[in-house]
Amino acid sequence: MSGGMSDMTIVLRSLRTRALATSVATALVAIAVALLLVLLSLREAASQAFRRGTGNIHLLISADASPLVAVLNGLFYANAPANPIPWAKFKEIEEGFPWQWCIPTQLGDSFRGSPVMATSEEFFTDFEPVAGVPFQFSDGRVFEEAFEVVLGSAVAQEHSLSVGQKIIFAHGSGGSREGGHEHADHPYEVVGVLQPTGSAHDRALFTNLVSTWVIHAEEKRASDTEGTAATKTTANAAPAESSPDTAAHDHDHDHAHVHVEEADLRDDEKLITGILLRIPTRPGSDSSASIAAQFDRMRRDVSITVAQPAQQIGRLMALIGDIDWLFVAMALVVLISSAASIMLAMVSSMELRRRQVAILRVLGASAWRVFALAITESTLIGLLGAGIGAALALVGGQIATTFLQERVGVVIGGAVDPRAAILVAAGAVVLAAIAGIVPAVKAYRTSIARHLRPLA
Repeated sequence: MSGGMSDMTIVLRSLRTRALATSVATALVAIAVALLLVLLSLREAASQAFRRGTGNIHLLISADASPLVAVLNGLFYANAPANPIPWAKFKEIEEGFPWQWCIPTQLGDSFRGSPVMATSEEFFTDFEPVAGVPFQFSDGRVFEEAFEVVLGSAVAQEHSLSVGQKIIFAHGSGGSREGGHEHADHPYEVVGVLQPTGSAHDRALFTNLVSTWVIHAEEKRASDTEGTAATKTTANAAPAESSPDTAAHDHDHDHAHVHVEEADLRDDEKLITGILLRIPTRPGSDSSASIAAQFDRMRRDVSITVAQPAQQIGRLMALIGDIDWLFVAMALVVLISSAASIMLAMVSSMELRRRQVAILRVLGASAWRVFALAITESTLIGLLGAGIGAALALVGGQIATTFLQERVGVVIGGAVDPRAAILVAAGAVVLAAIAGIVPAVKAYRTSIARHLRPLA
């Protein structure tokens, strides 16, 4: 048996003898490596995914409190915007500049917690959810008439919906305090299902503006009618009281008779919550000198909030980046702690193995060879932990990707960056090797005569 193989056998037996301490030290290294790899990989992937998710729009108009909130609500469906924009304001903006396209949107309804966006057909023909990648249909077509709906891929899959089915929307978002009463009088027919885009739009439903305007106009007019009728009934009340059944019947009767057509809609009933704008650019270019000029011009209008999505996502990622570095620092501390645990475990075991080291010296092993055995032992722990950590990072990255896609609607690649994996693994192995220096020095200085005395 060669000297090298003999040395490796000695190291492996030593690790097996201290199985518990070895396992704990290896686990600490693996956890630290996995944390670092997941954080570093997802950090850059998340930035790219959010930037990609803004699509090909240049400006976003809303009445939200801030530009960042406008982007999160209007493009990532974080919440339904609280303040509406009158249709007259949309027409003013549309006619105020020769836009490449100007698309109105309205958010406020939902289907089983999934957001519903009311918009125009241009949303599917002009807007690109991911720049350079237009919408594609896996089945069906775009809506053409009132009360038709197109489904994002995630919605269709989650709720097992297909073309031809009828569904009913609810007022408010799935998590709103409004209770989310259903628009039962107007079922929608599914006419199309979109292919996955890897953006938040995969978890949304899309219908036309007229459908949404009609539903809310009917409900508002019915409520106003009932309020007027209740006032008159109270003023002219007879001594006899109506039964609860009669009151419920009157409510249903009044509500059923309120019917609104598109031509009947008043200006105050044509409300939207957002406007997607793109400025004309040269072929192959995504920038224009007019973007800044139009941004400054419209920002003077205090009734609206103007956002440049790319700029706001940059701000968001800068904020998140600060938090990311905190987690990265914590992972580094764990990695250093794992190196310290390796050192302590080996120092502790070395005190119990002084006699074994002395025997090796008597059998011809030099002091430097004993020193190398101790370093090899700690290095193997680091190497094993780094390998397990890389495997855990792959699994953790996939879990994080699935969670973010389901909760946020953003697809973030869970693949571990090979360069990051090599650097982190190498760093873990080097730290483990350094941690073995102290016990290696103790082994090197072991006195042969003292530790080969007969045991009492």
